[in-house]
Amino acid sequence: MKSKKRSWAVLIVVALMIVACAYVSAVGYGKDHIGTAKNIKLGLDLAGGVNITYEANEENPSIEDMNDTVYKLQQRVEAWSTEAEVYQEGTNRINVDIPGVYDAEKILSELGNPGSISFCEVKTDETTGEEVLEGYSEVVNGNGITSAQVSTQQDSYGNTEYVVSLMFNDEGSKAFAEATQRNIGKPIYIIYDGKIISYPTVNEAITNGQCVIEGNFTYDEANSLATTIRAGVLKLELTEISSKVVSAKLGDEAVSTSLMAGAIGIVIVMLFMIAVYWIPGLAAAIALLLYVAAMLCFLNGLDVTLTLPGIAGIILSIGMAVDANVIIFTRIREEIAAGKNVREAIKDGFGKALSAVIDGNITTLIAAAVLYLKGTGTIKGFAITLALGIVLSMFTALLITRFVLLALYGIGFKDAKYYGKQKAPKIRDYFGLKKITYPIAVVLICIGFVSMGIHASSGNPLNYSLDFTGGTAMTVTFNDYLEVPGADETELRQLFEENAGTTDIQFQNVAGSTEIVIKTPVLDPEHRGAVKEALAEQYDLDIAEDITEENISGVVSGEMRSNAIMSVIIAGICILLYIWIRFKDVKIGASAIIALLHDVLVVLMVYAVVRIPVGTTFIACMLTIVGYSINATIVVFDRVRENTRSMVKASTEEIVNTSISQTLSRSITTSLTTFVMVLLIYIMGVTSIREFALPMMAGIIAGTFSSVFISGTIWCLMKKAGRK
Repeated sequence: MKSKKRSWAVLIVVALMIVACAYVSAVGYGKDHIGTAKNIKLGLDLAGGVNITYEANEENPSIEDMNDTVYKLQQRVEAWSTEAEVYQEGTNRINVDIPGVYDAEKILSELGNPGSISFCEVKTDETTGEEVLEGYSEVVNGNGITSAQVSTQQDSYGNTEYVVSLMFNDEGSKAFAEATQRNIGKPIYIIYDGKIISYPTVNEAITNGQCVIEGNFTYDEANSLATTIRAGVLKLELTEISSKVVSAKLGDEAVSTSLMAGAIGIVIVMLFMIAVYWIPGLAAAIALLLYVAAMLCFLNGLDVTLTLPGIAGIILSIGMAVDANVIIFTRIREEIAAGKNVREAIKDGFGKALSAVIDGNITTLIAAAVLYLKGTGTIKGFAITLALGIVLSMFTALLITRFVLLALYGIGFKDAKYYGKQKAPKIRDYFGLKKITYPIAVVLICIGFVSMGIHASSGNPLNYSLDFTGGTAMTVTFNDYLEVPGADETELRQLFEENAGTTDIQFQNVAGSTEIVIKTPVLDPEHRGAVKEALAEQYDLDIAEDITEENISGVVSGEMRSNAIMSVIIAGICILLYIWIRFKDVKIGASAIIALLHDVLVVLMVYAVVRIPVGTTFIACMLTIVGYSINATIVVFDRVRENTRSMVKASTEEIVNTSISQTLSRSITTSLTTFVMVLLIYIMGVTSIREFALPMMAGIIAGTFSSVFISGTIWCLMKKAGRK
């Protein structure tokens, strides 16, 4: 009786946790937040924000200086939002979009004058006798610094400490040598936007153009200081020429349909889990409700700006959250089939599934961490939601599901019939199928390269979107207010598609005015003239006064693209090292990377053949596939590791075939639930979210294929080759 009361108490506590989290993060949305979770700001694509235009003081700045300034300003504005976007307009202007905020004046006052980093020393005022800070000449300020990075050195006790290393150019080195010579034993103040950020004491004259700033820093503190110095060291001085509040790029429909897709998907996944796994499925469904509510609470607490890729990432993580439960429940059924009672089966099932769950999720976390550290803008925000989803899914699967399952057992569901028995899988010769499956994989990948080669003749191997290529920004002042995205968008979009020769078009209202900012790929003179004439005729506008235009750069800068590529490489190396350490077999890591490469190239093939626009969601999609694919592969190799110990006399082929057969149901079930979630996004989502969902579905199928037919069989080939 006492045990039953305790079990009911656990269920009541979990129910109260769900209610409490749901209250804080009640589903619904307003202008700048979701429900009562007021800190969950919607991004520029979903709710709009502030747009600021700066102009370089230099009349004809170089391309290199403009690119450098855009990149460093991007780092700076991310202090307000990880989803902020910075891009070039024309030859000497830079646009800054900061989502989720609507007070342009406040942002301008806080952002200050980009490029205002200065070095000062203490001097005595000859008139008043007071000590004052006096700045150095411009070469000792921003323009004299070539690098600011975190490094390590040994302190006087032989311990490793973090420092900030600065490097100066020739002019800066000479001026800094003079400054340090007269300030030995005194501090030099580093000032950023009028605030002192560091005041290191000069120990000796620095004549070689290199110095370090010491200060008992943690890594984060040193990195923050180095980043601030880099962000302040802009090549160009900028002047703010306009600021305005703009509407959402996608409109309310994107939010409502995404939330609806998520709600329907959750219900489908819950019903599926209950139908397949019975009482354990019910426990997973309860834990899933807590997972979703807790996810929104944490997003609120972390003050995350949520964009469309972020919402898609959360919905995707809901589908992935059942993965750990599927692994655990399969193990429980195996233990029951082996003759253990239900309570022992639950205990051993969780214990035996632990390594697969932890290894699979940690490898995905590695990808998310690299994505966050190397990414910018929406990619960094996506990494936050992905990592948060992984951590919460492990918590709910390993703790909440276990508590709820034991509580359900305690209140009376003790018969094995409520849990099911795992049937012995039919062992198939997956290794022998490589003669069929390998050619299929190669053909699919080659189709992608052939398609890119064909389109490369026209200069576009992939269908790069505005985010990558940039284009034309046309600001049109209408006589009356038109709501876009919204009720008036259809007519305006039709006009542009007919006259501009493109469907890649973005509309944004400017708050408090009748202006609309319309972005398209770069238009040739013929299409540009046709658009202006059509606008003037249909809306009674004066072309000279009511329509202005500028070329704009891509939101996805060269640095962002190179960082994304580097993220994949670094993540792959880190995952390889982790798998090598955990499995004590570098061949397993190499096999996992090969399978991962297959999945990425198959998804790239879909982008190339279907001509899906390649924008910021492309980077998020590819890096999500990295995490998702490696998770599925780890489950197979976890069973390989276990069977290698138990099947001592078996051949490598037998171990691989047995392991894949035993994990096949898990692979299919997890892929199916995730696929359903993404399919709903595709069916119900707006165009831009479909462009994320379609390649994701291809990635899920490719990941399932590689985990079953490629990763294990490649490892087997490597093992056999190693014995020769």
